Amino acid sequence: MVGVLALLLLVAALVVTFLGLRSRRKNASADDVMERMGRFATREDFLAVVDGSGRKEPSKVAQSLEQMIKGRTMAERITSVLVRADVRLTIGEFLLIRVLCAGGGFLIGFLVLARFAPALGILLGIATALIGYAAPMFYMNFKAKKRQKQFVNQLGDTITLMANSLRAGYSLLQTMDLVSRETRDPISVEFKRVVHEIGLGITNEDAMSNLLKRVPSDDLDLLVSAINIQHEVGGNLAQILTIIGHTIRERVRIKGEIRVLVAQVQMSGYVVTALPVLLAVAIFFMNPGYLSPMFHWPYICMPIGSLICIIIGYLIMRKITAIEV
Repeated sequence: MVGVLALLLLVAALVVTFLGLRSRRKNASADDVMERMGRFATREDFLAVVDGSGRKEPSKVAQSLEQMIKGRTMAERITSVLVRADVRLTIGEFLLIRVLCAGGGFLIGFLVLARFAPALGILLGIATALIGYAAPMFYMNFKAKKRQKQFVNQLGDTITLMANSLRAGYSLLQTMDLVSRETRDPISVEFKRVVHEIGLGITNEDAMSNLLKRVPSDDLDLLVSAINIQHEVGGNLAQILTIIGHTIRERVRIKGEIRVLVAQVQMSGYVVTALPVLLAVAIFFMNPGYLSPMFHWPYICMPIGSLICIIIGYLIMRKITAIEV
């Protein structure tokens, strides 16, 4: 009965996943998306808006999930992550993906131990369900940080291009339009959004503030502050940008050197953290009866305490290698 129930749940999860993927279509072309970038940058709920420009309306399940958390802090946090990661999903679609991942994680964890101990299979299924639910958010945060890193790495050369353009007689708006055409993603995409916002009537200060919200970075904050101050009091913006560009390039260089110096410690932390867990899993699959007594009270306190100590040690090593520049 347990096997039949697990099989039915697996089939149901696969069917729901197939229907969810089928309900989505490819996004509109890049030009169509860029025509709507004003709302993308200035409205928190842009990704929840459905119009007739080519994007298929989200599924009913996704819309229901979105209505459940509309106006809450969780919705704002999800929207912020999706915007920073440059992923064009609605809040409901992202929540639906998380729910499906949680269901798949529960089935995987349950089926691993269902044959030996159904009760432990349920506990493992709950644990893997939590991991599956958190995995999409972890991936989005990872993608957002990677995109932010790419943006910062390009920012020094981009500021130099802006300074040279200003010296050649270009206005600030023409300079940003030049950057959007001559640079690579993500710099080109973000500055193109700024140009579209200004073209829609948004002030330079608000457009640059929206850019800083999409790409939170201390280096970009220097650029935005310099542009806003120059707009208020005047001054030689080209000279200011030249100094800022040099500062940002030096910071990127120093961060790269620090990353090389702490790479060995970081790798040691990953190995020391993963080794006990992987070894325990390997022993369990080779000889389940050897570790099964440790999952009964009071011996279960030993693996729980070990996991807590492993997590604390990993966090300490992360803290040691986190050097601010």
